[in-house]
Amino acid sequence: MTDRLSALDASFLYVEDRDTPMHAGSVMIFDPPKRGFDLDRLASYVAARIESVPRYRQKVVTVPGRIAKPVWVDDTAFDVSYHVRRSGLPRPGTDEQLEEFVARIESRPLDLKRPLWELYIVEGLEHGRFAVITKTHYALVDGLNAVSLDQLLVSRSRRAGPDDAPDPTPWRPRSEPSAIGLVTDAVLDVVRSPSDVVDTLRGGAADLRATYGRMLGALGAAAATLAKVSTRPAPSSPLNVRVSGARRFVMVGTDLEDYRTVRAGLMEGRFAEEVTINDVILATIAGALRSWLLTRGEAVLPTTTIRAMVPVSVMDADDPAAEVVGGLKACYVDLPVGEAGAGIRLQQVAFAMLQEMENGSPVGADALAGIGGFAPPTLHALGARLGSAVSRRLYNLVVTNVPGPQHPLYAMGARLLASYPVLPLSHGQALSIGLTSYDGGVYYGLLADRVTIPDADVLGQCIVDALAELIASQQGTRA
Repeated sequence: MTDRLSALDASFLYVEDRDTPMHAGSVMIFDPPKRGFDLDRLASYVAARIESVPRYRQKVVTVPGRIAKPVWVDDTAFDVSYHVRRSGLPRPGTDEQLEEFVARIESRPLDLKRPLWELYIVEGLEHGRFAVITKTHYALVDGLNAVSLDQLLVSRSRRAGPDDAPDPTPWRPRSEPSAIGLVTDAVLDVVRSPSDVVDTLRGGAADLRATYGRMLGALGAAAATLAKVSTRPAPSSPLNVRVSGARRFVMVGTDLEDYRTVRAGLMEGRFAEEVTINDVILATIAGALRSWLLTRGEAVLPTTTIRAMVPVSVMDADDPAAEVVGGLKACYVDLPVGEAGAGIRLQQVAFAMLQEMENGSPVGADALAGIGGFAPPTLHALGARLGSAVSRRLYNLVVTNVPGPQHPLYAMGARLLASYPVLPLSHGQALSIGLTSYDGGVYYGLLADRVTIPDADVLGQCIVDALAELIASQQGTRA
């Protein structure tokens, strides 16, 4: 049976170009065990882990004449060494050098003639650390047929290694179908499902619009929400400009306990009990954007806002036992960057999120099941997929916040110290922000257009400062 791409997955291939590659990823930093670490065995470990997910050994083939959506076929020449690559930084490599390395490799589109993923093992970081950088295409990570590479790589077991990977079924790639075979299968599929031909013939950006319409049907209640938001388009913002192909990447590590401190400081007030860790994070981002805009000499009025599209997990990041995220809620939140008071910004964000929840406008996990499955850390890729599928006129910025486990994870005995998401940029959006809470930390990954936002590192420092400002505001309230 033909394994054909969905309309949504195909649309990501159609709209991709060199300036806006459609892949997401992560930067995982590890501390090797005291007995040392064999990077060659890590490459073998990755190869063993992906054997349980056939999609990682398949490539996309276009149907002649594009009379039907592309199909997944086995890559008969699959070579794991092409996808798992080793690199290094001049010792002792700094975080800033790692950020520059990430920015350069994330700027490069994936090879569409091969399976749509890459993994880089980067050694030479100071203090003996090493990093693993992943890239997976939107068309690949749908949460059902394939999950993210980092989800396959790490586990709770300190001793897990290549021998501990699930016993793979011997893989014998099926021969690639001929052009005539592809056309014949496409005709048969049209006969079975004639309505699909309409979406197929539109192609390109039109296919994305058709997919958007189909997605609304799958989401049900989301249609009313998006219709409502479309009546008030996103405010103008310096974040929404034509982007180049070059990128900047910034990693920001913070402590989860600091966000809990801010939340605990809300002892009184009408909405104190409803304030979540996610609200505190969004208020931190609002404060950071305010400070950053001011450093650039941008006009920031009391009414200035930046609208964020936030796929929100239904599980609270404040839950130390959280290991599996049950679903997402997609919310549109106007971040009050024009508000000078940190405490008031938090109240406004919390109220806006509370309204989203009470109005039933967030898209629940059950409705989103029509797009893909939801298993962390695949949520970042899926949240970004949702943001790319929705009209850019509705929001200025995508922010994905995925609660992770509050216990250590390992890859072959190497302890995962931090995990920074890398979310791609869409046309007309010069900044993306992803963050993951893990083992007592909250880790931000900022990907920015290098031409429009050369000062992404300033925005990173503004996040640290905005969190400190929130803590001070709550301490002052208690005093």
